[in-house]
Amino acid sequence: MLARETAGSRSIVAKQHKKQLKLSKRQFQSRNDRVITVWLWHTFVRPRLWFIGLAVIFMVAEAAMLGAFSYLIRPMFDDVMIAGDRASLYIVAMGMAAVFFGRGMSRFAHKVIMIKQAEWALAEVQTILMSHLLRLDMSFYKLNAPGILIERVRGDSGAVGNLFKGMITGVGRDGAAVIVLFGVAIWTDWLWTLVALGAIPVLVLPLLWLQRMIRRRSAESRIAAASTSNRLNEAFHGVSTVQLSGTEDRELSRFGVVMRDYRRKASRAAIGHAAVPTVMDFGAAIGFALVLIYGGMQIIEGTRTVGQFMSFFTALGLLFDPMRRFSALSAAWQSMLASLERTFELLQVQPMVTNPPAPRTPVPPREQASITLQDVEFAYDDEPVLRGLSFTAEAGKTTAIVGPSGAGKTTVFLMLTRLADVTSGQVLLGGHDIRKMDLVALRANFAVVSQDTALFNDSIRDNVLMGAEGVSEEALNAALNAAHVDDFLPLLPNGVESSAGPRGSSLSGGQRQRVAIARALLRDAPVLLLDEATSALDAKSEAFIQDALTKLSADRTTIVIAHRLSTIRNADKIVVMDRGRVVEQGTHEELLALGGAYARLYAIQFGDEDED
Repeated sequence: MLARETAGSRSIVAKQHKKQLKLSKRQFQSRNDRVITVWLWHTFVRPRLWFIGLAVIFMVAEAAMLGAFSYLIRPMFDDVMIAGDRASLYIVAMGMAAVFFGRGMSRFAHKVIMIKQAEWALAEVQTILMSHLLRLDMSFYKLNAPGILIERVRGDSGAVGNLFKGMITGVGRDGAAVIVLFGVAIWTDWLWTLVALGAIPVLVLPLLWLQRMIRRRSAESRIAAASTSNRLNEAFHGVSTVQLSGTEDRELSRFGVVMRDYRRKASRAAIGHAAVPTVMDFGAAIGFALVLIYGGMQIIEGTRTVGQFMSFFTALGLLFDPMRRFSALSAAWQSMLASLERTFELLQVQPMVTNPPAPRTPVPPREQASITLQDVEFAYDDEPVLRGLSFTAEAGKTTAIVGPSGAGKTTVFLMLTRLADVTSGQVLLGGHDIRKMDLVALRANFAVVSQDTALFNDSIRDNVLMGAEGVSEEALNAALNAAHVDDFLPLLPNGVESSAGPRGSSLSGGQRQRVAIARALLRDAPVLLLDEATSALDAKSEAFIQDALTKLSADRTTIVIAHRLSTIRNADKIVVMDRGRVVEQGTHEELLALGGAYARLYAIQFGDEDED
């Protein structure tokens, strides 16, 4: 008995707790909705109030034409069709023509205004999102796939455009129409109006339930849409791998899974949207039936005229249509909030890497650009990558970093350029902590060539310049020549103006590397970072590039990541890493003499040649 009572008490407590959680969730959502609404108002609506106000004037004019149309029905029936007044025929006909002409012009005017505002607002929010995302650090991009971010920028932001094209237009146009037509109906007979709208209170609870359901389903469909975009992005990005491995059917099957999920969730949201006007139609059906019976009896008894009833009936028929759309706006608003919430949340993500407060430490001159890592530790999601890493790259000299895959070599470059910040320890440039330097000024001191060459669907000239202004043709040609880009330019249709293609797909791997090297040469930064810079080059090109890089690194601090030890034999210092730590450092000869980790790596690569 006691156990049963205890279980019952636990059940009651659980239900109360669940109810409290649901209530707090609603309170949070309500508060969040207010924050989003304020953001929309200040960022997009308030700057466009003049245009919105002008559009609303035309919306009211369109609504007034509807009211005039329903009002003219009465003399058309009573004075023209029943009384046979010819003079009234011409007046009513001209009035009807003026009404339709005025309505058409008013509708065209406010649609043009609001469509323009919608497109401008959409472009603005996408630009804001792009600007924000470009400033987030690598830890964010490690957790968020490109396809999902594309959908967040292109898909979810569309709600801002719908705010102008759908929401504001609907509120202004349909709101004005409801007021005007409601006024005509009351003017004709207030009791008929009361009878016709008698069923509306019954619809309140179903409509509130539908709104909550639409909000939830719309949020789910937006998440599912992001998954489809991400799947497409991955499939197109790796299409060559898919075709070579013969896994086209597998990718199609995976895409089908996410599409089925999206279709199911989007359909549920669409069904919710469709249900709102249907519920309103139920109310309209009851209202029309009641007023037809009540008004029809009065006409039969002779206390009301046919013209009065037709005028009222026309106003009522026209009234229910904007009321139906107006009620659907609440559902549309919930759907918009689901997307706007995701957009707003994305804008609230703060970069982990930020500019330090003033005063900031000045970036040292080229001749003092030594780099020191002191007990640097770094982790991705609690997964240690660097563990107490310490070494110095002296100014004006070349330091090479070698080690097995996963040793943390490339992560060092992220630390140096503050694409990510150390978990603990310090990175010093010229003896000063780089976290106290201006971020833009700091990164201007680095030129980077990585094994994953980032080229854009622009001309080779633009890919080398990367927005740099005031670069002479002589300087550009010198960089192209030093990187041996000019060796393959004659083979391209438009030389240096030829497009590199999406992600540099119009060029071979070696050609892409050379363009990236030319970009680094032209940047002429005090510190040069080379991550497998010659990995995609043939032996002949590699010899030329190595010669160019040797000359380039003569007066600057150079750090090289290399797996091919033949490329770093002449480095001033070689740092050997393993599992995020330095295990050895010295010159090529010194490390071979130690007979340790470097000697073993060297033996693996060149042991067979030495035996020959």
